[in-house]
Amino acid sequence: MKHVLSGLVSIGLLAFLCIQMIRPAIPHGPSPNEIRVPANVKAVLEKDCYSCHSDARRLSWFDEVQPAYWLVRRDILKARTRLDFSRIGSQPEPVQKAELFEAVTMVQLGAMPLPRYLQLHPEAKVTAEDLETVKDYLSPWSSPVPAVPTNLGAVASIATKPQITQRSLNGIPYDESWRRWKLLGITDRGDNRQFRLVLGNDIAVKAAREGNVHPWPDGTRFAKVAWLQQWTPDGLVVPGRFWQIEIMIKDAKRFRATDGWGWARWRGIDLKPYGKDAAFVNECTGCHLPMRGNDDVYTLPISSASVQGREILDNAASRLPKGLPMNPLDWTPVTAYSDPQKHTISVLLVDSKEIGTVTLVAYASAKALVTWTERDDPHWFGARIADEVVSVEIVRPSASNETEYRMFGGNGVGRIDANATKTARAAFIASLPPAQIP
Repeated sequence: MKHVLSGLVSIGLLAFLCIQMIRPAIPHGPSPNEIRVPANVKAVLEKDCYSCHSDARRLSWFDEVQPAYWLVRRDILKARTRLDFSRIGSQPEPVQKAELFEAVTMVQLGAMPLPRYLQLHPEAKVTAEDLETVKDYLSPWSSPVPAVPTNLGAVASIATKPQITQRSLNGIPYDESWRRWKLLGITDRGDNRQFRLVLGNDIAVKAAREGNVHPWPDGTRFAKVAWLQQWTPDGLVVPGRFWQIEIMIKDAKRFRATDGWGWARWRGIDLKPYGKDAAFVNECTGCHLPMRGNDDVYTLPISSASVQGREILDNAASRLPKGLPMNPLDWTPVTAYSDPQKHTISVLLVDSKEIGTVTLVAYASAKALVTWTERDDPHWFGARIADEVVSVEIVRPSASNETEYRMFGGNGVGRIDANATKTARAAFIASLPPAQIP
């Protein structure tokens, strides 16, 4: 028996020594296009991120031993495909900053550095001071939105509707029905200067209002519709050029390989399928990985439901004033804007069956302008979402061809006497052009 054990130990030792010879390379060397950031920010990145996300080869002695080396190499090469500080310097500054915004979000959510990596490499822990250094550099709200010389009326008027036949590069067809979906959330993105309306189909809206979001039911569909921001002459920030639409489809069996969600994206007014090939989905799943415990969903849907133990619903934004003759969130959103001076965000919704067509410019049905204060998005650094309701303003035509205007205050206040300003406010709401859509 002793000889058998001795033989097994010898075989095991020989095998261990042999596998040390199998050592595929981890590419390293001078950085060809290193990220361009101030010295204090670069020091943080070098300390906390470069070991995996750059060509700097920094392995501890125990990382060099097989089979640990294979695992470390796999993680490093994968990390570089997501973010490579040695090469991102060739991209424009906004692109470099966008990557840092996402990196800060990943750190805040505990997704990066990888928990298993930190267990063996505690020196890579990102301290609160490190994080503040990077945040101060990014400063998402420190500079104004760049002016865009675009006529808003022209932006909103789409003379012809393109024939959309493209599937996304992973085979998901374009779903034009998103135009009739309801509002789940709105995001004012300071990191990339975009507005995003998050819309949901009937299944998604019902699930959100009932708090049935962990997990979301099969059949749920989200549309994240994005526009580039621009200023108006009176200092508001409004949707400018249409940027993209992203679709998420919940089907636990069909999309088992991607956490039960199907992902698709089309960019530009001509809705060009995003990516080079079907592997674009890895970008989606990688970004949403920190939200796996929240069924991969970043959005806090506007809902009055109660879900214990986690912040996954935007309850404050759902507290509409008393006495409303309808729920404006049952209507269709057509545009949005933020007021940087008042720190508010507003969405215009219309009670119309014609939303999403070129006749939208001439809408004449009832409108509701809902205004909220803004708060920082707890899930994404550099974004703000709706918080407490400030007001709900309703404008509708009457039988006498006069415009009826009513205003309701937030926090359950109810109707407000707005006779002194109703003419001006009604005219302002009527002047808001719909956001550009394909």
